[in-house]
Amino acid sequence: MGIWRIGPDVLARGRFAVSPLTQTVAALNALHQGHAGPGREEWLRRHGPAYRERLAGDRVAALLVRAALRPRWLADFLVTPPHDDDRTFHDEVRRVRRTPADVVTADLTTAAGAPLPPELRVPDLPDRAAVLLEWVWTETVEPEWPRLRQVFEADILSRTGRLSTGGWTAALAGLRPGLRWLGDGRLRINAYDNPPRDLHPEARLMFIPTVTTSGWVTWDIPHRYAVVYPATGLLADPTPHAAADPPAAVSALIGPVRADILARLGEPRTTTQLAALTGHSLGSVSGHLGILLAARLLHRRRSGRSVLYYRTSLGDDLINPRA
Repeated sequence: MGIWRIGPDVLARGRFAVSPLTQTVAALNALHQGHAGPGREEWLRRHGPAYRERLAGDRVAALLVRAALRPRWLADFLVTPPHDDDRTFHDEVRRVRRTPADVVTADLTTAAGAPLPPELRVPDLPDRAAVLLEWVWTETVEPEWPRLRQVFEADILSRTGRLSTGGWTAALAGLRPGLRWLGDGRLRINAYDNPPRDLHPEARLMFIPTVTTSGWVTWDIPHRYAVVYPATGLLADPTPHAAADPPAAVSALIGPVRADILARLGEPRTTTQLAALTGHSLGSVSGHLGILLAARLLHRRRSGRSVLYYRTSLGDDLINPRA
């Protein structure tokens, strides 16, 4: 399946999206492989021992992980693309739990090329998989999810900006190893010599950033396809810093609250993030953002279900005046 052939309607519906479950599977795979990529060594040292202890006390989970996460292959039932109405990790993991046991067994047997051990031929295997994913989410992903989501949204903002100016060729450049937009509705998803696949005319195509060294492709045939890719910006310091104090003259000019908000928008943020950072209500932050937008000190761009705000060049000049 080296090339996906994508019709114009499918391409027009293509979108970038954030998926908590996808990030959880990426975290599970990193813990399983013992390799999380550059800049993630401390995360692996912090969570690796607890993960190994968790599997040591649950033989079924240990066998499940070994069968589901194999070199160049992830079990389909773990990585199906998110649905449009998914809002949280729990919305997504609910589908894992509802997967028929015979589908899970077939997935794992195909990968192994041999019958599964008796411990995995049990009717509650989908629930056991969901329980393990919930543990990985709660213990290793959820604590840093606000920061990761911010990184993912900034990555999406950058990609959609390239899409608007340079088309899909620019938006997908360097997305993940082996992937390349060839034009004429052809997306090379990897370098394997496999027959091309024609995506259904009603299919939804998604591109999902996550913490991964190379990413993967996944589908729920015939209507949902996704490309999971390594997000940029993950090497940034994970410790949240307070924004630099805006110049006193700017505070006097536009007011201290608006100046503080403007100072925090050197990178894209949502209204909710700004409310959490500043301690002001959502309504208050929204009002100030509207004034800053009207003054052309901010840009606004939609990213999936979120709206991100970031400074214009005029806003940059106010916060960081040139000598």
